[in-house]
Amino acid sequence: MGKRKSGRDVHGIVLLDKRLGASSNQALQEVRRLFNANKAGHTGALDPLATGLLPLCFGEATKVSALMLDDDKRYQVIVQLGVMTDTGDSEGKVVAEMPVPRLDEARLQACLQHFTGPIEQVPPMYSALKHQGKKLYELAREGKTVDRQPRAITIYELQLLRVDAEMGQLTLDVSCSKGTYIRSLAEDIGQWLGSCGTVTALRRTKAGMFGLEQAYTLQQLQAMDFGQLQKTLIALDVPLKGIPDVSLSVLQAEKIKQGQRIDFAGGMAGQVRIYSPEAFLGLGEILLDGKLAPKKLFHLDGQTT
Repeated sequence: MGKRKSGRDVHGIVLLDKRLGASSNQALQEVRRLFNANKAGHTGALDPLATGLLPLCFGEATKVSALMLDDDKRYQVIVQLGVMTDTGDSEGKVVAEMPVPRLDEARLQACLQHFTGPIEQVPPMYSALKHQGKKLYELAREGKTVDRQPRAITIYELQLLRVDAEMGQLTLDVSCSKGTYIRSLAEDIGQWLGSCGTVTALRRTKAGMFGLEQAYTLQQLQAMDFGQLQKTLIALDVPLKGIPDVSLSVLQAEKIKQGQRIDFAGGMAGQVRIYSPEAFLGLGEILLDGKLAPKKLFHLDGQTT
């Protein structure tokens, strides 16, 4: 006999406002224990220095997390000019100091314009990217540096919220594509201005369709009973709303659940969300031959979403 599960089969997404100092995995495990959930994962780690929106996926929603990693993000960041650290943020060791340039409006706006749009960015050594099977931050902790190839990213918006000339700090609002490293952006901005820069505060305010105003702090979740916690769960098909949906009959749904392709008249070829009369079943693909094929099905143990 297999090992019996001790927790609950919880399915859905919780939006957490991650606190300062906690790793993403630590924050995930704290919330997981509140739900006593058997299975959990997060969608895109935040550094301990960073706070803000961290979507947590439970149960079958973990199958959606890979898709959510591709979502665009939005951040507010404080960049300290005149200082560079080995990690790109204020938790690292200072490796360079330079004078802070004069922060006049025209030069700052020219700088932000330079980094807006499609750009190339070199990932930092302190990142989870891998080199020959080993994570870069593990190599960095060993004092090693490896060549990293620039990667194409997009900065959709880069707005100046505040200038503190006395402290040499810029507060920015950044809307960006997946794969963007705000620490690298801060360093590049400092260099463009003729100095150097590092991140002293970072807060994620948006991830895909979700905003920070929808998120709960750990303290808020800890104050809830299980019924209230259940109500914080977002159905796992919600992040998939941009994908066209199809509705099936009971008989069609049964065939799909058994992994069969079915004839499906109407609808454009491509990826679709599949619904039975009672529930969300998962993702499928309408093929060029007019058949509907299941691709990623969700097993919700009788729960509907």
